Amino acid sequence: MANKTKAPGLNRLFETIEARKSADPKSSYTAKLYARGTEKIAQKVGEEAVELALAAVKKDREEVIAESADLLYHVLVLWADAGVTPADVYAMLAKREGMSGIDEKAARKKD
Repeated sequence: MANKTKAPGLNRLFETIEARKSADPKSSYTAKLYARGTEKIAQKVGEEAVELALAAVKKDREEVIAESADLLYHVLVLWADAGVTPADVYAMLAKREGMSGIDEKAARKKD
């Protein structure tokens, strides 16, 4: 179960995504993604990330907001597909809190 104290909107969306895993792909975009498999889900994450990056380069604030929402949705679908929960990610972020990005990357290379 997702940690309710962090990002409640993302947690609600994640719960909805998980609930739609077994829905009819004809009536649910989420179910359609699951039916098409991990490769398609990962592809959508990549597409949305590129669209967000392009919106940022254009300095289009509204498009950055819209593409961010699209990317977050697809990342949550990917997490659910991979058996990852928002709580798992929150725990990793907490573990890294207070650590410089340079130090964190160096620590990953040692693992």
